[in-house]
Amino acid sequence: MPPPATPHDADLPGITAVTEPTTKSEVVAVPRLELCVEREAGKPASRSMVLDGDFIRIGSHPSNDLVLADRAVSRFHCIIERVKPAFRLTDVGSRNGTSIAGVRVRDADVLPECRIELGDSVVRVRDADAVAETELARAPSFGALQGVSVPMRRLFPILDRVAKSTPDVLIEGENGTGKEVIATELVQRSARAHKPLVIVDCGAISPSLIESELFGHVRGAFTGASRDRAGAFEEADGGTVFLDEIGELPLEMQPKLLRALASREVRRLGESRVRKVDIRVIAATNRRLEREVNSGRFREDLYYRLSVLTVRVPPLRERKEDIGVLVQCFLNELGAIDKAGLFPSEVIEDMKRYDWPGNVRELRNYVERRVVLGDGASMGAAAPAERDAAPAERDAAPAERDAAPAGAPAANIEMPFKEAKDAIIDRFERGYLAALLEWSNGNVSRAARKAGLDRMYLHRLLQRHGLRRAAALD
Repeated sequence: MPPPATPHDADLPGITAVTEPTTKSEVVAVPRLELCVEREAGKPASRSMVLDGDFIRIGSHPSNDLVLADRAVSRFHCIIERVKPAFRLTDVGSRNGTSIAGVRVRDADVLPECRIELGDSVVRVRDADAVAETELARAPSFGALQGVSVPMRRLFPILDRVAKSTPDVLIEGENGTGKEVIATELVQRSARAHKPLVIVDCGAISPSLIESELFGHVRGAFTGASRDRAGAFEEADGGTVFLDEIGELPLEMQPKLLRALASREVRRLGESRVRKVDIRVIAATNRRLEREVNSGRFREDLYYRLSVLTVRVPPLRERKEDIGVLVQCFLNELGAIDKAGLFPSEVIEDMKRYDWPGNVRELRNYVERRVVLGDGASMGAAAPAERDAAPAERDAAPAERDAAPAGAPAANIEMPFKEAKDAIIDRFERGYLAALLEWSNGNVSRAARKAGLDRMYLHRLLQRHGLRRAAALD
């Protein structure tokens, strides 16, 4: 099987602008890296390749960018990608490990003239003489995505091309980097924008129910199947299925998903009839699927089927130039633009010195805490509940704090606490969402803006309450 066409979006050190072909983008010169194979499977070798893009896979499988015919090299052995301030090598769970200058590494910066040892092979890294050219967007945004940094401006033109194409897409990135937002923007700009979008969270569904969730079932197919039900693939016919956290999909379910993706046909549980579906699949994961393939937790053929196009989302620590822009964006969303004085330049600089392991999601939480608590908010782990409470709440007398708020729904103390709380929340969500849909005349994007919710999250809530299982992002 040929390797997937993979656009990449890692950072680009040492960039200099060379031309400005249009008002929408500019072309920049990018340093290149040369990989020279000096030994292969224990024998002297002399061949090389130049890393033109931002990401390269090395391994024994023919789909890799650099293929080593070495039985001691894993199918997907390691990857090299551009990040500040250098190139980074990451071992993706290889069988025999990766070493640099005799030291075994899992994650390390790669410098010119270093020797990488993989199995019985050696690859030397050198600076390439020439430079490559890559496109950067001029605009500091792509729909709901915001960023002035090079990694994001490198990503926006890629997303624009991916959105206008038809193949399936795999979005890779750490938790909190905005994979759902990217999926939303891809749908918004695709030819399927006004067709159904169905979201399936592969990590939140019981393994025993995932097949029914994807493909549906007929009455009596299993205990509790009281009626026929269409699955996500049928409901999204003509539109898009978003498979969130695809790396969590149970191994036994993966061949069935692969077959459905290959044939664009589904069969409900308990039924022999095959149904044709016309869908585009966007999958997202916070895992390195190459590592999952090496460990046997993810099928290699399913990985290739999903990653026809791959988008890699940079973590916030590799694009800290965006922090100021994101803070302004979050203040607007919170209706707290008058609180901009809480984020002077010295505070922004302090924020840039922090690595934000929770990425953009953690940054948004911090902005919200600082709006409420002022200078008392801390970066990093969330503060204790007492410190996170609003000042008026902290200073209230015990009797005031203990009293139930006026208008609070009556609690059924005959039920366990958790069940009673869930029932109240469920009633609130259902009533709120129904009123929201009525206000927006069923327009989910308009409803999301009104409620201050992410559109993907609103879709999930609507699906959870059965109010609108398949809706277009109008």
